[in-house]
Amino acid sequence: MMKKRFDLRGIFANNWLYLVMIILEIGGIIPFFKLMADQSWVLWLIAYAVGYGTFIYILNQDEQASTKIPWLCIVLIMPAFGALFYGLFHEHKLKRKDRNHLASLRQRIASQTSNLDRSRELTDSEVAGKVRALRHDDPETAAYQNTVSKYYPVGELMYEDMLTDLKSAKSFIFLEYFIVEPGVMWDGILDILKEKVKAGVEVRMLYDDLCTFTTLPMNYDKSLREMGIQCYRFSKFTPIASTVHNNRDHRKIMVVDGLVGYTGGINMADEYINHKHKYGHWKDGGVRLQGDAVWGLSKLFLTNWDMNQKTFSDYQAYQPIQPQLPEAPGYYMPFGSGPKPAYLTTVGENAFLNLINQAKHSVTVMTPYLIIDFELTDALRNAAIRGVNVSIITPHIPDKKLIFLMTRSGYQPLLQAGVKVYEYVPGFVHMKMMLVDDEYGISGTINFDYRSLVHHYEDAVWMYQTPVLADMKQDVEATIAQSQEVTTRNLKIGPFQRLIKCCIQLVAPLL
Repeated sequence: MMKKRFDLRGIFANNWLYLVMIILEIGGIIPFFKLMADQSWVLWLIAYAVGYGTFIYILNQDEQASTKIPWLCIVLIMPAFGALFYGLFHEHKLKRKDRNHLASLRQRIASQTSNLDRSRELTDSEVAGKVRALRHDDPETAAYQNTVSKYYPVGELMYEDMLTDLKSAKSFIFLEYFIVEPGVMWDGILDILKEKVKAGVEVRMLYDDLCTFTTLPMNYDKSLREMGIQCYRFSKFTPIASTVHNNRDHRKIMVVDGLVGYTGGINMADEYINHKHKYGHWKDGGVRLQGDAVWGLSKLFLTNWDMNQKTFSDYQAYQPIQPQLPEAPGYYMPFGSGPKPAYLTTVGENAFLNLINQAKHSVTVMTPYLIIDFELTDALRNAAIRGVNVSIITPHIPDKKLIFLMTRSGYQPLLQAGVKVYEYVPGFVHMKMMLVDDEYGISGTINFDYRSLVHHYEDAVWMYQTPVLADMKQDVEATIAQSQEVTTRNLKIGPFQRLIKCCIQLVAPLL
């Protein structure tokens, strides 16, 4: 029997090695600079001057206080090294070539919007104001009509329709997902994709590199390309310390022929369709769009594709003429959110705030995590204080115990203001949605936490007076019926948990 040879390629093809290299790189920065500075008091003086200069610079930045305070503390405690870490990890800086490429992409996309945008037809000034605010934050979005939708309260129902629509593809398929893991769900989709490629259908796919390195081989995208699927990893993980690793592609988008599109919470893994039970029943889902609004999802995909690949797609080739759909009331606005400099504002948070601050009767939020800044907390509290029925649904069985502690630690100020909090007893809530006054809704990939609101690339569909909102309300009522209400009496957080929460809260905006 031949002895198995030790293959170094197996080590260097593993993303874990990259992670170790980054840790060593960061860990070596402080000793290196200390060694250099110990050789001369002048270097120490310069380092401290740079540190305190950075402190003043951060203090004057036009950013939320919750983001500035952690950096101010870090720089104040370690002036020399804090300034260095701020420069490395605060904000991803694009090269001039990449900035020019992104600007060109924006111009190309803007030229494709006007023929379908119906925002000027809105006669209600209040609604028009909300639409105008969202378009200001994400200029690529538009208010679409001639669209029908379907809401999915669980991932397995959504998966069935996704398979059906994929089988009907004749021209192209777009897929963009945060997590992909071999199993019943992904294997079922992959079998269809391979058949469609053989039939001449163009298939493009993006998946996040960092968040799949425990579920997929490093060069899995290459394997898919060999099958004829144009697949690439979004923001390839490299062994270089950079803030770019903090900006992940959390989107979940599927578009078929430009006629049908999906988005929501479900990734390409078996727990999302309850074929695998990790944390009890996995409560997830999303929406299916058919009609003009699908173009909004197509643009989001093509933008990230071209930004990642440094290409320019022929956008018109992926904008089919939509059939006129009967009885398609309401407005749909698929929108994107993400880090600077791709997005200049926190688009998702602003969309939530505009709805909460103007709510008249009810606000319902369903989210897996609740780690929010002062602005969102205050908006929810003020809505409840002025008489709006504010309800938040979170998981009862956590997927991450530390994050669950942070979520529960945020209940107290909300409960004191009259906000109702429910925990879904059967398992884990991964649904991301908001329903306001039964007239407005948002469904997509955005969690109520800093990662989604500040750091990740996200997507969602903003809706006004669409029939699907009634289905969302029905799902909310059914979910609350299976949940236990959290009150100030039954919420128990011990002193040790409070200490951990206080420590983590300081750096939560950076995580």
